Amino acid sequence: MPDLKLFRLSPAGPTELTAKAAQVEKSLQVLFEANLEGLLGVRFLASEYGTGKVHGGRIDTLGLDENGCPVIIEYKRALNENVINQGLFYLEWLLDHRKEFQWLVMERLGADAAKAVDWSGPRLLCIAGDFTRYDEHAVKQINRNIELIRYRHYGDDLLLLELVNATQAALPVAATAAPPLTETAPLAGGAAAGAVRSIAYRVAKLSPPAADLYEAVRAHLLALGDDVQVKELMHYIAFKRLRNFCCLEAFPSYGTTVLYLKLNPDSVVLEPGFTRDMRAVGHYGTGDVEVILSSLDDLRKAEPLIQRAYEGG
Repeated sequence: MPDLKLFRLSPAGPTELTAKAAQVEKSLQVLFEANLEGLLGVRFLASEYGTGKVHGGRIDTLGLDENGCPVIIEYKRALNENVINQGLFYLEWLLDHRKEFQWLVMERLGADAAKAVDWSGPRLLCIAGDFTRYDEHAVKQINRNIELIRYRHYGDDLLLLELVNATQAALPVAATAAPPLTETAPLAGGAAAGAVRSIAYRVAKLSPPAADLYEAVRAHLLALGDDVQVKELMHYIAFKRLRNFCCLEAFPSYGTTVLYLKLNPDSVVLEPGFTRDMRAVGHYGTGDVEVILSSLDDLRKAEPLIQRAYEGG
């Protein structure tokens, strides 16, 4: 991060803030664990979690992300520490101990969260003051969900996070649950009592005009920035930077593409039939503002809201 400079502006002129890393790994871990959901969209489960006598290790932080996927977080300060290999060792342990992880989720977050754990996308987050080019190259060769996040402290109260690199695993279909049975209407609440077919099934059933709209929406979301990551889950597709900023669904019976944006509904002028406050309505994915798109004109009208959600992600 040598080219990045941060200044505090005042009437006396700009003052450059000096970047610094945490002096010890533990202080970095304490900072993140105290603010895990706000910084990374991850619910805290455990710190220094032991992997037993056979493995003989301790996972720095265990969590559950916004999409119900398990998350391992490892923190390192020194460039020569092999945080990626260590994290992969723990990720393999996690995949072999799914029941143990789900018991932990049930104890910390309740039975509903434990039942909803999604094993299609367990993630490894490596957080460090910096990474080498070899680190960035290595994660591209590994078929796992790995994110390298660089941090810097500025002054006493500013923390900068930069997503350096992210890879997504190509997991087999067997890693996800079997598709449920029926489609539900977007205006009836995405998590209605009836089961819902997978997002992949519903996208395949879109009419040609609706499919064109869906592809246009997806292309727009991806074009927001190089840091946009995509995660296809059973019922929706999540678009994220460090955290989700949009969840996408498609409804072939209505010819619509529906977005759930990470925005405060109180900051949006809601329009019946187009936008809706979802805080009191159950739905899949994250985001409190629902946007229903039936045409390319709707997409153009929604672009400012999508941009705001992206900038907050």
